[in-house]
Amino acid sequence: MAIDPVRLSKFLSFVLRHQPDAIGLVLDPQGWASMSELIEKGNASGVQFDREDLLRVAAASDKKRFSISSDGLCIRAAQGHSLSVELGLLPREPPPVLFHGTATRFVGLILSDGLKPGARQHVHLSLDETTARQVGRRHGKPYIFQVNALAMHSKGFQFYRADNGVWLTDHVPPEFLAPSSIMTDSATTSRQPKLST
Repeated sequence: MAIDPVRLSKFLSFVLRHQPDAIGLVLDPQGWASMSELIEKGNASGVQFDREDLLRVAAASDKKRFSISSDGLCIRAAQGHSLSVELGLLPREPPPVLFHGTATRFVGLILSDGLKPGARQHVHLSLDETTARQVGRRHGKPYIFQVNALAMHSKGFQFYRADNGVWLTDHVPPEFLAPSSIMTDSATTSRQPKLST
């Protein structure tokens, strides 16, 4: 019986992003896991899957959550790690504007402190408002911020682009944030910041 791909994707996200030791898996410093070891330890933990299942889930993930090594022997999460890994991404110049989706209940804190990575290694930013809105919906009523990424970059902030196209940075100060143009609930905050240039 084939494993549910959603269940396998959630399992892979858990062990490759957060707790590989939950199944006795060891990631290398760049976050890579041997597929054969992952299969063996995953099956021993009660989650039954094989190499074809791994490749199918990696290929079918709408957000390209997983990367396969060039030799086809290893897999890793593209981003979103709460454990320390060095993805080997080089700093890049970002697009002028990126987007961040959150829930309306976090808006006040973000306007005060900016965007912080929380339990993850980086702040995650999207190329488009639609993707950011989908991310925001996972946390509650969505609120979308525009991030003046190019202005940040010009002031020395570093940006990285993950294998799946998600943009990463360490922190976004409040002065580089503004509400997105597709916001539908302007009453969520009385403060309407303008993008710093």
